[in-house]
Amino acid sequence: MTGQLQQNHDPSARVRALLIAVDTGEYDVETSLGELSELADTAGAEVAATMIQRRDTPDPATCIGAGRLAEAELTCKNLGIELVIFDVELTGSQTANIEETLGVRVIDRTTLILDIFAQRARSAEGRLQVELAQQKYRLPRLTGKGTALSRLGGGIGTRGPGESKLETDRRHIRRRINALEQQLADLTRRRELMRSRRRKDQLTCVAIVGYTNVGKSTLLNALTDAGVLAENMLFATLDPTARALKLPDGRQVMLIDTVGLVRRLPHLLVEAFRSTLEEAANADLILNVCDISAPDAAEQIAVSTGLLREIGAQTVPVLNVLNKCDRLSAMPETIGRENCLVSAKTGMGLDLLLERIAAALAPTHTRMKVLIPYDQGAVAGEIRSRGTVYAEEFLPEGVLLDAMIDRRILAQCGKFLYQGK
Repeated sequence: MTGQLQQNHDPSARVRALLIAVDTGEYDVETSLGELSELADTAGAEVAATMIQRRDTPDPATCIGAGRLAEAELTCKNLGIELVIFDVELTGSQTANIEETLGVRVIDRTTLILDIFAQRARSAEGRLQVELAQQKYRLPRLTGKGTALSRLGGGIGTRGPGESKLETDRRHIRRRINALEQQLADLTRRRELMRSRRRKDQLTCVAIVGYTNVGKSTLLNALTDAGVLAENMLFATLDPTARALKLPDGRQVMLIDTVGLVRRLPHLLVEAFRSTLEEAANADLILNVCDISAPDAAEQIAVSTGLLREIGAQTVPVLNVLNKCDRLSAMPETIGRENCLVSAKTGMGLDLLLERIAAALAPTHTRMKVLIPYDQGAVAGEIRSRGTVYAEEFLPEGVLLDAMIDRRILAQCGKFLYQGK
């Protein structure tokens, strides 16, 4: 059903949208509304107008007051608005009441983010995670929406499992949620087995986390030639990507890209994507990437730090990567040891970043000279494949290697330690 609904959606037809925010003083509403505009654009909407109402608390029936609701109704008629997006979570009854007054579709911020995730998810696990979050979010909102649930349609807020699924009763949806949770539990166990294998093989993992659209995928491509999608849009990449990365000291580590973050990321998505986000919690080092050219760069780092704490990754060492420095008119005078200034687009600072990654990780290699007899070619091959050879000389007794040697094979290399000059 997901694929059918997405096929019915014409990506070239941009829906005219009105954005509405309620300022209760809990957060910077202007910044949040600007982000909502980016989210709407990513989903395929054209933002025609925005509206902010300051209130102590949202109206329990319509979220905004009667006067602003009448103003929104007039705006929809005058500007040809087809979709209204609220920057707060709406209840099922609020959505129904607002739709009845405005005569257009109404969704909230969480529904919009879930819709974008439904567009972006490519792997089986990603699609299951998105549908689980959608079903859990929509279940308590069945009450009060009446005949609205019978609509079949495409467009923003209807992708993923689709509204046709919501025509079924609560018992059926709960059964679907249980089935999704079981499938995800199986995939989570499989992911944990992979992590256990990596730990057994003593494979070092470095996780890239950070705000959406700060250049995480571009950084992964620049460091590893991964070739993953890197576009100037929110949530361009959802499914985690892992690539081998060779450090200057010869070590090879696994570099893992994770899902992007936003302010007020719906808790349901955090829960649904927990197994994916836990790649960061199980990493040996976290690269917390932010867009240093953005006015809210510090807040981007704070958002990531908060989520890392939520998933239990607060004890993992963190290196802040200040990306997009090519956009700065002047470089900061002081950066600090916990920060690294780079441009994934131009390559500036990437060599230093690799050195900083190597320095932050526990040493796994030792540089030494070994004289390997010719009949022990397998040992020389292990040294070459697991480390870095700086010099190689063929002597009558065997091959002399000056190399950075993986500590896992130090025992078998120790007897070949070169005693000469």
